[in-house]
Amino acid sequence: MSESIVKTKSFELAVRGVNFYKWLVTERKEFVMSKQFLRSITSVGANVREAVNAQSKPDFIHKLSISQKECDESMYWLEILIATNYISKAEFESMHKQCEEVLKIIKSIILTTKKKLITQNS
Repeated sequence: MSESIVKTKSFELAVRGVNFYKWLVTERKEFVMSKQFLRSITSVGANVREAVNAQSKPDFIHKLSISQKECDESMYWLEILIATNYISKAEFESMHKQCEEVLKIIKSIILTTKKKLITQNS
């Protein structure tokens, strides 16, 4: 996995998340959970960007770990939104799947980077 893939996918996720947030506010009149979702979903890509400009490999891992947590939090808000009937199963599955994809990429990069770091220090 390359950094450009996660950078692109996390940006696409953020754009979709912003549009989803706008829909939740205008069509569903949901303001609290949707705002939390907006913060976490846009933070995924922001932290990926910070990771790309990290000062060291440990800093890179740290920033991506934050991005991983934010992506998981976004999935949590989606789960709450479907459990409270603000979104349909189809809306949930589509957005959740995209989050899972980005999360898997981030986890893979973190694991690969950690392995390389251990190998370099051995």
